[in-house]
Formats: sequence, C-alpha cells, structure tokens
Amino acid sequence: MMDILLAAITALLILGGAGFALVAAIGLNRLPDLYTRMHAASKAGTVGSGLLLLAVGVHAGDLPTFARALAGFFFFVLTAPISAHLLAMAAHKVGYPLCAESVRDEMKDYHKRI
Repeated sequence: MMDILLAAITALLILGGAGFALVAAIGLNRLPDLYTRMHAASKAGTVGSGLLLLAVGVHAGDLPTFARALAGFFFFVLTAPISAHLLAMAAHKVGYPLCAESVRDEMKDYHKRI
C-alpha cells in the first residue's frame, strides 16, 4: 500500500513538474522580449525543475537522498529568480530594449540615479 502511495506522489510531482516546464518552454518561444522570457523561465521553470527534483527524492525512497533533493529544491527556488532578476537588470543597464507593447519602463530613471 505504501509503495502505491509513493508511486502516486512521484507521478503527480513528475506531471506537475513537466507541466510547469512545458509552460516555461512555451513562454520562452511565444513571449516578445528578453524580460518577459526571463520571467517565464525563472518562475515556471524554477517550479517545474523543483517539482521534478522532489520527485527524484521521493522515488529514491531513502531519507538521505530525499534530504539532498529537498535541499537542492530550496537552493534552486532561492537562487534562480534572483539570478534572473540580476540578469534582467544588467540587460536593461546595457540598453536591451523592451518590446513595443510595453507601456511603462519603471527602470528608465533608476540607472541614472546610481
């Protein structure tokens, strides 16, 4: 009975992670500029990869592997959005343009102040 429950949890985590990874891939292909693409990659891609990593930890079935997978999940969730934010700020600072549909550039005056 416990094996079936662990298999079901693993399957749900894999399906959820694959779904988020699919949404991130679609966002990378369909969104118009660097900033919106980075948003899709950092949000949906991070959640998808984290769920897949947790699925590996649950599927392994032993506590040390699950603990490493959980630590990797938290490290990934904490670092990926921050690195995407820093990359987007660097791209904005060197002048990478926003798409034509963007209505407001809130960072326009930020780089002049610092």
